[in-house]
Amino acid sequence: MSDTSRDPSAGWLEGREHFLPVRIYYEDTDFTGMVYHANYLRYFERGRSDFFRMVGIRHAELLEQEQPTAFTIVRMEIDYRRAARVDDALLVRTTYDEVRGPRLLVSQQIARGDELIAEAHVQAVCIDLRGRARKPPKAMVEQLRPYLTPPKATP
Repeated sequence: MSDTSRDPSAGWLEGREHFLPVRIYYEDTDFTGMVYHANYLRYFERGRSDFFRMVGIRHAELLEQEQPTAFTIVRMEIDYRRAARVDDALLVRTTYDEVRGPRLLVSQQIARGDELIAEAHVQAVCIDLRGRARKPPKAMVEQLRPYLTPPKATP
């Protein structure tokens, strides 16, 4: 296993949140000079994947288990607030909110300084190699547990 604590490309953790810097290049933009909307999906994916890496969860290792496991996105809601442009330095913030059965609920934001560019609410489902939903491996949930959003107290 690689030591991601020394891998600057993986971002960093602060509390329960993962932070991943993203620089916008010409290739990320459309003919208007603004980031093409579908590219935000890539930035959000990088945030989720690097969060996993930082807490010791590797997609390749999940596939090599006795009961191979993968994830698929079943729902993603994105609100685009502002346009990002060439040379912008953005920060992707990722929080794993909850594991509910086979589902992982994730909140993400992309910001330029204090300015919110886009935010997403994501539902990923843990699946077997035939595409059937299954609960995530217990060891994976335990690795993720310290980073999950604490449940809200009910009155």
